[in-house]
Amino acid sequence: MPPPNSPGEASTSTPISKPAPPPFYLPINTVFYLCLLSNTLAAALSPIQDCDEVYNYWEPTHYLTHGHGLQTWEYSPEYSIRSWLYVGLHAGLAKALGLFARTKSAQFYMVRLALGLFCTISVLPSSFSMYMSMLGLAAFLDWQGGLKTVQGVICFGIGAMVGWPFAGALAIPFLLEEIAVAWSLGDIAPAMKRILEGVVKCLLILSVVVLVDSIFYRQFALVPWNIVAYNVFGGFGKGPNIFGTEPWTFYFKNLLLNFNMWTVLALSSIPLLGLQALFRPHKTSAQTLFRSVTLVMPFYMWFAIFTLQPHKEERFMYPAYPFLALNASISLHIILAYVGSSDPGTLVGKIPAKVKLIITVIPVLLAINIGLLRTVGVVTAYSAPLQVFDALLQTDGAQPDGFVCYGKEWYRYPSSFFLANNNLRAKFVQSEFRGLLPGEFAESGAGLGYFPGTWTVPEGMNDRNLEDPEKYIDISQCTYLVDSYFPGDKETKFEPHYILDTETWEKISCKPFLDTRRTGVLGRTIWIPSLPFIPKKHQRVWGDYCLLKRRAA
Repeated sequence: MPPPNSPGEASTSTPISKPAPPPFYLPINTVFYLCLLSNTLAAALSPIQDCDEVYNYWEPTHYLTHGHGLQTWEYSPEYSIRSWLYVGLHAGLAKALGLFARTKSAQFYMVRLALGLFCTISVLPSSFSMYMSMLGLAAFLDWQGGLKTVQGVICFGIGAMVGWPFAGALAIPFLLEEIAVAWSLGDIAPAMKRILEGVVKCLLILSVVVLVDSIFYRQFALVPWNIVAYNVFGGFGKGPNIFGTEPWTFYFKNLLLNFNMWTVLALSSIPLLGLQALFRPHKTSAQTLFRSVTLVMPFYMWFAIFTLQPHKEERFMYPAYPFLALNASISLHIILAYVGSSDPGTLVGKIPAKVKLIITVIPVLLAINIGLLRTVGVVTAYSAPLQVFDALLQTDGAQPDGFVCYGKEWYRYPSSFFLANNNLRAKFVQSEFRGLLPGEFAESGAGLGYFPGTWTVPEGMNDRNLEDPEKYIDISQCTYLVDSYFPGDKETKFEPHYILDTETWEKISCKPFLDTRRTGVLGRTIWIPSLPFIPKKHQRVWGDYCLLKRRAA
């Protein structure tokens, strides 16, 4: 009898199929170095995009590290809606890094770089909340070795209490999922115990926040509640809306600018999950669908809540960025799974593999390139405020002193870290702006102890954005002046063209700055090279951003 599968007998066994190639993953060290390179470049080159970052966080940090700085009304003990714990953490980092920095601006960039090692370079509570939201998301995603509910609650709690209190809402879908699953399994008690344990530990952390802030303010200060109370229950003539409102389309446009295709994918995740469940039910069980909807809900919830608020800021979206990335990746996975189908019974299954590869790769490469062009565009257009102060370091040994004044450019002040030494102080001259400008922290003096500006009530502060004339000095007192000039702009009584007044002022340093009024949409959106064949309507138009010095009389 011949052996099985011998030439004398036909084989009845199933042919061995070729194993599928393993999925491709970038090595973890490669991912790390790419992120490190990206964040290092961001720390060195990115302009500050929000004056709130400067006045509410960099300036208090400078006060704790160098003894002086500008103070906003939020730091008055009368309102106490900014946490000194958050600022103190950055001040401690800045102080330590200052041992290796020869200049204050180097100290500034080193702090940025240190933050970039973790995630983002911004010194904003909403950015810190983004860190913690990402860690909280990771905890709720990780079911290996048991549920990580306690860790997840703590991460979201730290983001809310040390960072921005509203960010705690991002944990709600995960907690509801855990309760719903536990209820369906008749196992509700352990779930509630895990959640309660996380909440108790968050309250312990909150007690530390309250203790530190109360020490600085020298009065009881529950800063997270003060933030919520002002923004939600501020009352007539108060609250965030007095600082400006935006149309409901603001976040759509902003996220499209910053994330392009990924924003569309993030907002498409629920429709795509629905289509997958409807037309490919074999790929989606009820449990998987419920889990997927839970994962994509935080971004939708956050986006909806803040779209409904009249006052809108780009930084309000920061805590939800990890969820935007998650939603976009889920959408992309669904699309790739469908496009990658080899079922000959479907239309997509009849498309050659190489054509599918082109169809999927081109949009991704296009999105990456648009993102790079956007980044280069922002850096080249708006970096002048960080660059003009380099001239103060090149003084041949002489120490510059006096007042560095800001008028209409007050909101682009990069912080006191860019003033070459402590003999230079930032001041404001009157412009057409009619809101409340920052004052100055009280400096240490006889009998006042350390950092009296954290607990003394400053004069001229209010929570209604009402102008205080005492915040201005006469321009004759200014040794230096920072101003911009865009050809075609009309000068006014309070905003003359200082740069053109060459009899009074000499240019110490001037850098190009994008003229957004005269540059088209494309030139404002992405980097456009200055080439003669590019149509004029798409070319970028420039003005001057200058550090001026008063000429000797």
